[in-house]
Amino acid sequence: MASSIGFLSAAGIYLILRGRSFPVIIGLTFLSYAVNVFLFAMGRLAVDEPPIIAYDAARYTDPLPQALVLTAIVISFGMTALIVVLALRGYLETGSDRVDQGVPKMEPAEERLTS
Repeated sequence: MASSIGFLSAAGIYLILRGRSFPVIIGLTFLSYAVNVFLFAMGRLAVDEPPIIAYDAARYTDPLPQALVLTAIVISFGMTALIVVLALRGYLETGSDRVDQGVPKMEPAEERLTS
């Protein structure tokens, strides 16, 4: 479980640092998957246990991690849709899917000091 969370996090960070917009979107998706798996792992889910406290139940599963993951899935879907629209808009305006398109270049320090 920890290896899969680590792999998803590493792949997500690697893809976020790429220069194109599509790998950035996929990287954010991988990071959201890693957070969801992490929340499930930290919730210590029990198999075949009721998710609510009943009078006759000896044990129960905490429903909070399940609710958090469900909320995180909805939020990550909305975030992914927004980023896809922004990337498409950027591509249509600039003609390139580079994420650093339109960023002004920095002047060397010597030129800034002399002007």
